[in-house]
Amino acid sequence: MPRSRQSPRQVAPDPAAMRTERVPFGWYCALLFSVALFAYGPALGGGFIWDDDGHVTRPDLRSLHGLMRIWFEVGATQQYYPVLHSAFWVEHLFWGDATLGYHLVNVLLHATAACLFVLLLRRLAVRGAWLAGLLFVLHPVCVESVAWVSEQKNTLSAVFYLLAALCYLRFERGRAARWYALGLACFFLALLSKSVTATLPAALLVVLWWRDGRIAWRRDGLALAPWLGVGAAAGMFTAWVERTYIGAAGAPFALDLVQRCLLAGRVAWFYLGKLLWPADLIFVYPRWTVETGAWWQWLFPAGAAALVLALWLARGRARGPLAAALLFIGTLFPALGFFNVYPFLFSYVADHFQYLASLGVIALAAAAWDRWAAGNAAAGATASRRTIPVAAAAGVLCVLGALTWRQARTYGDVVTLYRTTLARNPRAWLAHSNLGNILASTGHPEEAVAEYEEALRLVPDSAGFHYDLANALVQLGRIPEALAEYGQAIRLKPDYGPAEGSLARVLAGQGRGAEAVPHFEAAIRLLPGDAEAELNLGSLLGQLGRLPEAIGHLEAGLRLRPDFPEGHNNLGNALAAAGRMPEAIDQYREAVRLRPDYREARYNLSIALRSAGRMDEALREYRQAIEPKGSGR
Repeated sequence: MPRSRQSPRQVAPDPAAMRTERVPFGWYCALLFSVALFAYGPALGGGFIWDDDGHVTRPDLRSLHGLMRIWFEVGATQQYYPVLHSAFWVEHLFWGDATLGYHLVNVLLHATAACLFVLLLRRLAVRGAWLAGLLFVLHPVCVESVAWVSEQKNTLSAVFYLLAALCYLRFERGRAARWYALGLACFFLALLSKSVTATLPAALLVVLWWRDGRIAWRRDGLALAPWLGVGAAAGMFTAWVERTYIGAAGAPFALDLVQRCLLAGRVAWFYLGKLLWPADLIFVYPRWTVETGAWWQWLFPAGAAALVLALWLARGRARGPLAAALLFIGTLFPALGFFNVYPFLFSYVADHFQYLASLGVIALAAAAWDRWAAGNAAAGATASRRTIPVAAAAGVLCVLGALTWRQARTYGDVVTLYRTTLARNPRAWLAHSNLGNILASTGHPEEAVAEYEEALRLVPDSAGFHYDLANALVQLGRIPEALAEYGQAIRLKPDYGPAEGSLARVLAGQGRGAEAVPHFEAAIRLLPGDAEAELNLGSLLGQLGRLPEAIGHLEAGLRLRPDFPEGHNNLGNALAAAGRMPEAIDQYREAVRLRPDYREARYNLSIALRSAGRMDEALREYRQAIEPKGSGR
């Protein structure tokens, strides 16, 4: 019979849990931190990848005012996770853009989450808690979350998620308000680190059902109702941010409800498969085609439903498997396909989506192992029989550790990461594009062109890929081809400001100033506040003799970028040509003040001073303009 719900709950001691208490918890923590640092060692020297520059604090957010924007301005950061971005803000104070610090923090957070996981299982008297912690810290599906700086949102939110769970369970024993408040505070911090943690209150209800065989709605439901409400609000807000600010909307995300159900079934089985057999893990998995007319795709949701039904029917003998399944599917729910998330643009699955969801399955596997080990250790068992479970666990941990070390090594070098991804998924257009960007920025434009062309073969209507290809072609001096690619990018995306500006600069560089003007004007219209476009257009208009327009654009550009000496020199030229010599002299002097070795500006200043009849000053500036470098005068 279920125990009375009127008194604080007491969990019956488990013999296996009592055995593990003999080893101090601190030793477990030391072991978990040690193996985590060793297994992830190859990733510690890795650089930033893909969207890390959108998470590591940008220059405009590195002040106290920037910290306020992180909290109170939606869109100031790539995703509205202010606790995460505050952590990045603090980390940047310590080590700037040096990646080692970020990687170390991620590994330490992962190990901390593993320690809290063990503590939670021990609090619940779950068998095999120590093995569960090691499985979690060494499982290779966690590598993407730990070795990728942007995914500090996973490791940080997991720490707060598990702390919140521990606090609630402590509250649930004695109903002390301070533990409830502390747990709710940790839950808020988890949500503001990553909103997938909104599934925690439902997970707690599953855990309580597993432990007691039922849920007391007046006791547990009312206590967790505020948590459920806050979590639901956070989830809906994140879904809105994904659509509005990140771009998780449009044709690539247009799935109806039936398709989303088909997708959810397949996604769940995919993650379970990778958890049980972590082979061929990829940074970007192939993107599936969801077809309601393909009979075999119905097997995934049907199989998932059949498994849950079978576990439900077997709950009288063992509730653990059903609880683990509900925790797994429930925690995965935000990433099953019912809500649009930006990565669905290139793949419906990613290892980092199951970071938290893996905990339930890992706990079940560890408990099953411990029961097996206890059975083999029964009185009268042979020594060899008693050692089989221990040897099996050691073997699994060694294999997982080796796989994690190998997977972490691919994150040690971003080029290796993308080349490894493409070797396993040649149709990963994201990897082709990102690899092209790296090659182009490191002086390998010919190889970059090949990657961009392959990306365009896979996604021919991508304006961004045409634009990137055009930039690489400019590096190679293949100007006619570059102009054609810029034009194609603009045809595909008429409001593409960067393409308009780049096309204008190339045309101007080819002496085709009249053709460049409308493209500069378009860039300024599409990118208000673009100082470079304003200054370039002003300089070009000055060369074309359109002086009033030139002066206006140069002044506008210098208001945006007053510390640009070339802009002041060009404005001086336009003012001098317009006969406004005193103003021209002021601009030339400002250019020289900003850059004392700016010979062209000094020469122009000397000419302007001579025209104004100030011969002594003109001669002095002229001498400095022609003075050989390094003369010491």
